[in-house]
Amino acid sequence: MADKLAPEKRHSFIHNGQKVFEWDQTLEEVNMYITLPPNVPPKQFYCKLQAKHVEVGIKGNPPYLNHDLTSPVKTDCSFWTLEDDIMHITLQKRDKGQTWASPIVGEGQLDPYATDLEQKRLMLQRFQEENPGFDFSQAQFNGGCPDPRTFMGGIRSD
Repeated sequence: MADKLAPEKRHSFIHNGQKVFEWDQTLEEVNMYITLPPNVPPKQFYCKLQAKHVEVGIKGNPPYLNHDLTSPVKTDCSFWTLEDDIMHITLQKRDKGQTWASPIVGEGQLDPYATDLEQKRLMLQRFQEENPGFDFSQAQFNGGCPDPRTFMGGIRSD
C-alpha cells in the first residue's frame, strides 16, 4: 500500500533550457538524479555531502553543482551512487516529514500548488506509516493540508 503513495514522478530543475537534475522526496529522504556526461570514466565523478551543502563534479574541473541545501541533512545516512549513467544522491532529511520545495536553495523551486501537492502526499505517507493496516492512497484533503512534521503532536520516532 505504501507504494501507492510513493512519488508519482520526478520534478525537473531546468536552467537555460537544460535539465540540471531531477528529484523527488519521501517523508525521510530527498533523492536527486543527475544524468552523467558520456565518455567520462565513473571514477572521475565526485560528490561531497555536508549537512547544508552539496557539491558534484568531475575531478579536475569546476563543480557542476555547488549549492546550499534547502534544509539540513543527516550526513551519516546520506550517500550517492552511480547507476546506469545516473548519479543518484540520497539525502536523509534531518527533519523527517519536512516538505522541500527544492533540494537546493533558490534554484528550481516548486510553485505553491506543486508544493501543496507534495505536502499532501507526504501527509498521506505519514498516515500510512503510522497506520499500516489502512490504505490512504485514495484519501484527499479538503482545503489546506497540515504540516506532516507537526500535525497531532508530530512524527513519532521509534
